[in-house]
Amino acid sequence: MEKVKLYENERVDSLLAEDLQIIQSADVFSFSLDAVLLADFVKPVNRPDRKAADLCAGNGAVGLFISKKFAGQIDQVEIQPRLADMNQRSLELNGLTDRIKVYNRDLKDAFSFLEKDSYDIVTCNPPYFKTLPQSKKNPNQYLALARHEIAVTLEDTVEITSGLLKTGGKAYYVHRPDRLIEILDTMQAHRLAPKRIKLIYPKQGRDANMVLIEAIKDGKSDGLKFLPPVITYTDQNEYTPTIKEILYGK
Repeated sequence: MEKVKLYENERVDSLLAEDLQIIQSADVFSFSLDAVLLADFVKPVNRPDRKAADLCAGNGAVGLFISKKFAGQIDQVEIQPRLADMNQRSLELNGLTDRIKVYNRDLKDAFSFLEKDSYDIVTCNPPYFKTLPQSKKNPNQYLALARHEIAVTLEDTVEITSGLLKTGGKAYYVHRPDRLIEILDTMQAHRLAPKRIKLIYPKQGRDANMVLIEAIKDGKSDGLKFLPPVITYTDQNEYTPTIKEILYGK
């Protein structure tokens, strides 16, 4: 592991299951369980000639996690300079700058710096909340941009995802279940056929609070599977064995 500069209130956390490290900051941004679950949902790709794109990359957690199961090049896009810089330094920390590239650019300009129809997989952990006049936004500007559709909308991300993917390429999304119908409709409108859906529940007996979706570009419209659900916490507020294995390994 290389040494890198840390700024005020930054820390280095370990991604224990993958033997990786990531730079985080409570003042700016720390990845959440949704990023971990999204990366875990991605199917392994062992060929180094394949390409992946990670959109709305934040501080880079998804790209770091999938680097152990995706053998090819990974391109990450993040609009916020501070988060992109944290991501870049994390890549240096883990010696991954040869395989993962960070673009501190506006995702809506993606086709000016990423090649269309060339990616085998695209992952996306987009902002979950629509920006409406009555919406309460996080006072932290970094979190507001990450969580609210201020810079990019759901449809923007889906349209760009489809444009980047090869025919037969796979899109992987994490989002909120209350927008599932909208997500599926938007995917199908942009040539993405949903194929696998997994619901995440905070506790037994509670409503789902996350959904994972895999879609295939120009795939057939049938064959959608709902996978066994994942429960995050036990009644004692500890991670369930499934989550512990994802986070800390077997």
